[in-house]
Amino acid sequence: MSGETLTLGVLPLGRPTFDVAFAEEMLAGMMADLKATGHHLVGPEKLLMDAASTEAAMADIKVKNPDRIIILQVTFTDAAMTCRIADAFAEPLSIWAVPEPRLGGRLRLNAFCGLNLASHALGLRDRLFSWRYAAPHTPGIETMLAETPMVVPLVPEASQADPSAGATLLAGLSGKSIARIGAHPDGFDTCAYDSAELARLTGMKVSGFELPELFARARSTPESAARALKAEVGDHLSGMDKVDQAELDRSLRLKLALDGMKADGGFDAFAIRCWPETFTEYGGAVCGPASMMGEGRVPCACEADVYGAATQLLLQAASDQPVFLVDLVDLDASDDTGVVWHCGQAPVSMADPDVVARATIHTNRKMPLLFEFPLKPGPVTFVRLSQARGQQSLIIARGEMLKREMAFTGTSGVVKFERPAQQMLERVIDSGLEHHMALAYGDHVAALESFAAAAGLPVVHL
Repeated sequence: MSGETLTLGVLPLGRPTFDVAFAEEMLAGMMADLKATGHHLVGPEKLLMDAASTEAAMADIKVKNPDRIIILQVTFTDAAMTCRIADAFAEPLSIWAVPEPRLGGRLRLNAFCGLNLASHALGLRDRLFSWRYAAPHTPGIETMLAETPMVVPLVPEASQADPSAGATLLAGLSGKSIARIGAHPDGFDTCAYDSAELARLTGMKVSGFELPELFARARSTPESAARALKAEVGDHLSGMDKVDQAELDRSLRLKLALDGMKADGGFDAFAIRCWPETFTEYGGAVCGPASMMGEGRVPCACEADVYGAATQLLLQAASDQPVFLVDLVDLDASDDTGVVWHCGQAPVSMADPDVVARATIHTNRKMPLLFEFPLKPGPVTFVRLSQARGQQSLIIARGEMLKREMAFTGTSGVVKFERPAQQMLERVIDSGLEHHMALAYGDHVAALESFAAAAGLPVVHL
């Protein structure tokens, strides 16, 4: 393909809940780099913020007979439109996502997470693609435009561990119950599940509820209970008086509602559709309540991620510690580190002891209660009970959480993985890993490998 002028169909995807001005700056740089290749570009040079504008751009590109389709993952988006694009075009597909500086502020783009969702969704569809994760004006754009896809699917391997210890873990999980509250968001194939398959694999069972039931429970919580919880949380969280008090009250009531559901149903974990309805219909965040529940050994998975909740229960049993369901939001080869993050729901025992945890608001939805702190240093284990590429497997990684300043608002930590960051980046995309992994402090890989052997699960080591 060297020297050949191609027609590149370009689709820049974004969401208005992120930093649009910064996204437009990144997009301008990406477009300049694409134009500098000398190829013929077709498609809009503005962010496509919704399905209607994306569909219109796709139709316009279609009639111009592109040689390759390039999705510019400028901010986070779910994978719905990526899959629609992949279905509509048989031509080779590329995805370019951009990193952002770790400045201690909000995640302004969160584009890597969008790439992560896309790689999982395309992996389920056996659609190979080329990709890059690089800032504008970084050399190497030609590699993404090469004819051969860069994704090399990882093949899970049978665990060689002794299954005896894992059999005890597996037996302990059997009969555990997860309450799923609401459905996972559209475009989040990472959070889809089959309750019968999960039961066959682990013995766990899932009960479904709708969000209005959680909201009704929260609203009916006695005033005295809400006041008592506020006082309790204020003992170890600064800044409670600096957030909207009515929204704070509603958020705390979600914690009490979850407590009530646990007491009534005997649930061991929750998988909750956390956005947008907790903000738009109820008026308070469930992130802080999820942190508190996790600290109490009742893990909560956001985005109604049932397999995420199941993974948390597994790692909690293997580690005998609270766990944290994280997004991997950056991998930086130059620093040889990654960043794991979530809005503000890590168990507070994971806070760096030199930092006072504080109350904050959701960066996109602007409501409390979220917890904010950098994660403490120490060895960590990551795991995901995965359905990547349509195959059940256990995906495991090890690393060391470093003592660093907070990379992004919420709860985040800078981690040095066992493998170099560039290799981790490639293996995360190649594996088709879901965007949520469970994290616990300590090295629990041997126990997890033994569990995989007992459960008959093949393993991928990132």
